Amino acid sequence: MDKLFGTDGIRGKANRYPMTSEISLNIGRSASCFFNKNKKIIIGKDTRLSCDMIESALISGICSMGVDVYLAGVIPTPGISFLTYFMNMDAGIMISASHNPFYDNGIKFFKGDGYKLNDNEEAEIEKIFKENNFKYSQDIGRVYSLNDSDKNYVNFLKDRVRKDISFKGIKLVIDCANGATFRAAKEVFSSLEIDVYAISVSPNGKNINDNCGSEHPKKLSEAVLEKQADIGLAFDGDGDRVIAVDEKGKILSGDQIIAICAKHLKQNGRLKNNTVVTTVMSNMGLSVALKDMDIKHAIANVGDRYVLEMMKSCGAIIGGEDSGHMIFLDYHRTGDGILSALQLMESIVSSQKPLSELGKIMSVFPQMLVNVEVKNKPDIETVPEIYNVIKKVEKELAGKGRVLVRYSGTQPLCRVMVEAPTNEDTKRYCDEITKVIKSHKSFIF
Repeated sequence: MDKLFGTDGIRGKANRYPMTSEISLNIGRSASCFFNKNKKIIIGKDTRLSCDMIESALISGICSMGVDVYLAGVIPTPGISFLTYFMNMDAGIMISASHNPFYDNGIKFFKGDGYKLNDNEEAEIEKIFKENNFKYSQDIGRVYSLNDSDKNYVNFLKDRVRKDISFKGIKLVIDCANGATFRAAKEVFSSLEIDVYAISVSPNGKNINDNCGSEHPKKLSEAVLEKQADIGLAFDGDGDRVIAVDEKGKILSGDQIIAICAKHLKQNGRLKNNTVVTTVMSNMGLSVALKDMDIKHAIANVGDRYVLEMMKSCGAIIGGEDSGHMIFLDYHRTGDGILSALQLMESIVSSQKPLSELGKIMSVFPQMLVNVEVKNKPDIETVPEIYNVIKKVEKELAGKGRVLVRYSGTQPLCRVMVEAPTNEDTKRYCDEITKVIKSHKSFIF
């Protein structure tokens, strides 16, 4: 049986292993065995078609173990993190495949304190699942629908805004990816007297992340120019990521947002331990910018859980990924796209400068990322042809760029990322490596 957990919970195509009703039923049972204190688990979901099916299966499995289920409905992933500890739950479960297409789905877990599980905790749930030796309770759990989940989460976000900051009069366009933020985001920003225009807020089960949201910010850029807005913000399907667009329609990456917020925190004496944590996927330009600001830069493995672990170990309060997944540990226990957006907007208001000006803090090195579909995931270093071409490119870059080849933790993909001095060099080197991967017998279908 394949490994269940990837870099962010369990994920796959709906109605195929591991995202089937049968598997979800036993995942619910396994989670109930692992989280067994107050006998209360909260479940949230995004807007994709298969969420109801998986939710029903989880409910059945959890209730069969004598644990009560509280349904939060459609809500961003960070909302479940908050509600889990706010409501004194044993655990929180979010049904979502984040930025993936609608036909994928996933299951993410939060502990009672609102933090995601570590590798050992996930392994324990997987062990219970695979042993299939459940200790059934004579009691049967009940199901309760929550009517104020959105309201509590929105109030939580509003309380994270500094009282001396006013956003009144800011013209904002938001793209909610037809996903979990489609209600909460507009409510938060509107309550802060921001002039909000929202797009991609009509989910139908199949249009989540479909040519919209943080993965596809072109429409947002066009809307910002059309509405003559001060800023645009694009969230992903489950609301834990955000990508920004400046008033000129230029798209800013997560790395650029991190650099802007880090500078703002440092200037205000709030950058604890003078440290920022990002992953190996961050652009080289971020390292240069942080060095110029005399800020320490710690590098974690890909995945927000690993970013969080390193943040805790080095006492940092800001960390994240170039994808737009950012953690502000002083305010929340997981990545939150709306919270990150509020932090960025606070930086804009405090500096009294437009976002286009703030974005100049970081020069983005030319970068290319290509996803190669693979059937197997052998250790890269054990495949001589691929290992050798990577070393060849690294030698030619001679410290003026970098190569990162890694597997996706949630999809059957090998990701090839190259940064080089010019766009031409970046494409040439990236093509050279991907050509070898696509032709190798270990990978091709």
